Amino acid sequence: MKPMLAKSYEGQSVKGWMMSEKLDGVRAIWDGEKLASRNGNQFFAPEWFTSQLPVGIALDGELFIGRGRFQATVSVVKKKSPVDSEWNQIRYCVFDAPQAAGGFEDRLAFCDTALARSSVASVVPHRECAGNQDMEQFFEELCAAGAEGIMLRAPGSRYENRRSANLLKYKPFESDEAEMVGSEIGEGRLAGLVGALIVKWGKITFRVGSGLSDEVRMNPPKVGSLISFGFCGLTDGGCPRFPTFLAERSYE
Repeated sequence: MKPMLAKSYEGQSVKGWMMSEKLDGVRAIWDGEKLASRNGNQFFAPEWFTSQLPVGIALDGELFIGRGRFQATVSVVKKKSPVDSEWNQIRYCVFDAPQAAGGFEDRLAFCDTALARSSVASVVPHRECAGNQDMEQFFEELCAAGAEGIMLRAPGSRYENRRSANLLKYKPFESDEAEMVGSEIGEGRLAGLVGALIVKWGKITFRVGSGLSDEVRMNPPKVGSLISFGFCGLTDGGCPRFPTFLAERSYE
């Protein structure tokens, strides 16, 4: 099942929309039997975890440890042999039921009922937006507390298996994905390690040197794999400004 993907907030009116925190987790679809990534790759969660999710009911959400813990979450969920003590940190934070009837608010209520007895999953809190000023205040409060941003959902909207204008994301900086095409060896302290990744983004090729941990520098993503990166707008030539490595996306 293709998940619903968000477009970016660009100043449009969102009065009456539903707002929630944008979680810094790993997107996961529960198909009623197993958890899988947005690209359909299975997450091998322990049986005690999946037994707490409703059989035969599709859910959409994120596997989440906490704010700023994205890499830790990836480390847990990408393992084919799950570690119970690690999965004890994970919560499945649900924000939709793709096959349930009704508009978005109806589906949220359905999720709440479906997860009433679950010890590992819960519905992401949402509230109605009173207007764009209210949204900006909500955004600033969450970001100041360490959140990644906010999500906005059109009231009464249906679940769409594509990128939709009825689902918006608002983040302090932009992010996207690029293909790994090579790397450069570092100098000084980084001698013998990767100093920067060379990536291709559309028709643009550029270097990503910021945000790389020593572990990534020692074991960089393979050529052909996807990475996600953050950036602050574009240069006049269309190249991302101040690109920062966020994560390898091969686990998806």
